[in-house]
Amino acid sequence: MAFGKRSAVLRGVVVGTAVALAAAVAGGTAFANGGSADAAAAKAAASQRGAHQAGQPTARALASVETPTFPLYGVNKKNFSLDLFGPNGTGGFQAPYNVDLDYSYLTDFIDVDNDKDGFGEAFWAVHKDGKVRYLWEDAQGQIQSKQVGTGYQIYGSTMLSPGNLGGGTSADLLGVDKAGVLYEYLAYPDGRVTSRIKIGAGWGQYTQIAGQGDLTGDGKADIVARDGSGVLWLYKGTGNYAAPFAPRTKIGAGWNTYNRLVSVGDLTGDGKTDLVARKSNGDLYRYSGTGSAAAPFAKPVKIGSGYQVYNLL
Repeated sequence: MAFGKRSAVLRGVVVGTAVALAAAVAGGTAFANGGSADAAAAKAAASQRGAHQAGQPTARALASVETPTFPLYGVNKKNFSLDLFGPNGTGGFQAPYNVDLDYSYLTDFIDVDNDKDGFGEAFWAVHKDGKVRYLWEDAQGQIQSKQVGTGYQIYGSTMLSPGNLGGGTSADLLGVDKAGVLYEYLAYPDGRVTSRIKIGAGWGQYTQIAGQGDLTGDGKADIVARDGSGVLWLYKGTGNYAAPFAPRTKIGAGWNTYNRLVSVGDLTGDGKTDLVARKSNGDLYRYSGTGSAAAPFAKPVKIGSGYQVYNLL
């Protein structure tokens, strides 16, 4: 995946759009079928996506991209506003642009790239009260939203979508409940999901679970999980929705130096999934994906600081 550079003018337009949109929502402007704060975030992400795509080589649109690139979302711990960090094209993130609304209700934004163009065109918004909404931008550029379901608070903050898990056309959902049981929801292109499917117990031993796309080069979505002792484990995807992951293999120890692990897909433009890790002092590191199951990550590279002020999503 080759990244193009945004011009300062284009980025300024995107930032202005996001801020103006947030102000309009705060003033009571309605969005089609959606909650205002979720819709504002969706519009900001869609604007960023458009700007990012504008800098890409035309040939990119002709190929199916298996490893997407998503923004990093951060909810400020003090004022609960939302910052979006877009990739900068060199393996890190741009300066944030802010959606100045109260996101204290939010557990997660989960991006999807079902059209395989390498950028998220929709996301699930997971609310702390257990409600999940699906938001997307329609052909007229309007943000649409619908409620997918309720009761998802049983998973706490452990919900994610590493991509397509069962051979369909859409990214699927995972959740670990408070008893440590992993469940899977197969998704439809319109954001609806099936009834949950029990994958297995014992996942309560993990303090962090992350994944976005293929880590091992076989075209199947994988995840990584860190246990309480700081050991990181790889779960290779199988492509079988009934048993989506192979038995775990050990990546390495010492990962408890980080208080947050998250994947936003490909940050370096090489088509491989990367991992982002944050230390308690706010320093942010990138572990570039290698495409090898034996050693899926290269050595860490520091890509930022000051991220301790956020709940990273």
